[in-house]
Amino acid sequence: MKLKAHIAYTFIFLFVGFSAFTQTRKELEKKRKELKTEITKVNKLLFETKKKKSNALDDLNDLNKKISVREQFIKTINLETNALQKEINTNKKQLDLLQKQLTKLKADYADMIFKSYKSKSQQSKTMFLLSSSNFYQAYKRLQYMNQYTAFRKKQGEEIGEKTKKIQHLNDSLFLKKQAKDTLILIEKEQKEKIEADQKKQKNLVSSIKKKEQKYKQELQKKQHQEKIITAKIDKIIRDAIASSNKNRKKGVKESSGFILSPEAKLLATKFESNKGKLPWPVKKGLITRKFGIQKHPTIRGITINSTGLHIATEKGSNAQSIFNGKVLGVQLLSEGKKSVLVQHGSYVSAYNNLEKIYVKKGDKISTGQDLGQIFTDKVTGKTTLIFALYKNTKKLNPSDWILKQ
Repeated sequence: MKLKAHIAYTFIFLFVGFSAFTQTRKELEKKRKELKTEITKVNKLLFETKKKKSNALDDLNDLNKKISVREQFIKTINLETNALQKEINTNKKQLDLLQKQLTKLKADYADMIFKSYKSKSQQSKTMFLLSSSNFYQAYKRLQYMNQYTAFRKKQGEEIGEKTKKIQHLNDSLFLKKQAKDTLILIEKEQKEKIEADQKKQKNLVSSIKKKEQKYKQELQKKQHQEKIITAKIDKIIRDAIASSNKNRKKGVKESSGFILSPEAKLLATKFESNKGKLPWPVKKGLITRKFGIQKHPTIRGITINSTGLHIATEKGSNAQSIFNGKVLGVQLLSEGKKSVLVQHGSYVSAYNNLEKIYVKKGDKISTGQDLGQIFTDKVTGKTTLIFALYKNTKKLNPSDWILKQ
């Protein structure tokens, strides 16, 4: 009895361990698939659109992005391979345990059948019953015979179940070994691609260092242009807040933020409740620059202050509103580019670097509505939306608000 209990507990322990590994591997498998999709996006949105004449600094940034995603991909494959190996080891332990149990069951069953054949023929069963000293003893002997028959049947069924489990584990081991071998091949292929990209990376870094001053000036010029655009957007928001304060009802104190109607307050509450679940401002996109202050990845001494997300997308793509609202303003920026601001109660989403505009100030907007076509650079061939988010005048990190991809 103790032996049976020990075997049962061991089996439960192994099964629980196996479940834990499976859960972890499923998460890793999901992440690997997401990273594979991101690699496809990087190639499509950053490399397929490249023109012959391009900027070495931009090329290096794109290459760094591709290498970074591939490195994450390889790391995830390694973790998934390790998780698979743990599952394989656990399966082997289960298999050994089940095979030992099966061997013992078969031996016990064979012994029981042999003894039954030797001493319990149909005649001996009848004589066993007839030789009872009274009816009660005959009844007890009949019960014992029925229990013995049932036990034999149960042991036979148990042998069948154990055999099926062993077959299932054998199949599972085979599939897991195949999956592991496939992952190892994928990892090898990705490492070769990274090595090729790293050679290009080294050449680009060398090229940039020779003209570092030129690239610094270009970056500073771009930063200056972005500051001007941000200042214009900030002014639109401040003017709108001042206008809402000017039109406030009697008895309502002046505020540093928007004075909202009950309807606008409800809209702001709904917007807040969707934090982390809001749709992307483009159908297909890849973040090429994050929000906030960050050191330039290549040029020393240059700090980037990104007021929004830079999202690469396909040529001809439209910017889409992330939530219901109304157009707060349409801004003409440098080089004929445009910007649309959509108000969602006390929140404002800004869609910069547009080529065409489909809406005008005061228009009511619904979630997912096209606002304008995103500008495509004729030199680099890239299509990039600059997406910013505000609560009143405070700049927010859009990555915290839109769906994770």
